[in-house]
Amino acid sequence: MANLQITVGAVVCVEAEIRGDVRIGTKTIVHPCAKILATGGPIVIGDANIVEELATIENKSPEPMIIGNNNVFEVGSLVKAKAIGDHNIFETKCFVGDQISIGNGCVFGAGTKVTPSQAVPDNSVFYGEPLKHRLAGERPSAQTLQIDFLSRILPNYHNIINPTIKREIAVEKAS
Repeated sequence: MANLQITVGAVVCVEAEIRGDVRIGTKTIVHPCAKILATGGPIVIGDANIVEELATIENKSPEPMIIGNNNVFEVGSLVKAKAIGDHNIFETKCFVGDQISIGNGCVFGAGTKVTPSQAVPDNSVFYGEPLKHRLAGERPSAQTLQIDFLSRILPNYHNIINPTIKREIAVEKAS
């Protein structure tokens, strides 16, 4: 039986396929036909991520897969990485193997296949056939405007799964 936890502010379409122990952070968008498959250990997705149509995030390992904040999983991407930092982009139809740990600000170009066991350093860019690697000068920007737009539009056209976790809000006491 799946243990799905969705934080208030996340938008998760009913048509997405989610299996296993999955926690989804606030402002994360999960499109219809996206797959989040925790068939081994749990998947913990941070805040403000976008998982587009036909993108698949899969954890077959018994260890938890931790995904940071502000990542974009584009259409048809397949990501099985052990750990993912912040501000990464997985472009259309890329593949990332299960023995990879990803830092922050990385881009996996369209159609690339990264499989060797490695720790990917911050600001890495993978592109081309054969696969090439370089370091970028800066990390990709957050998709704040796109997240705000999708948060308003998706519920108009798709059924959304109700949140299960209330957002923790720090309240300052007036002195």
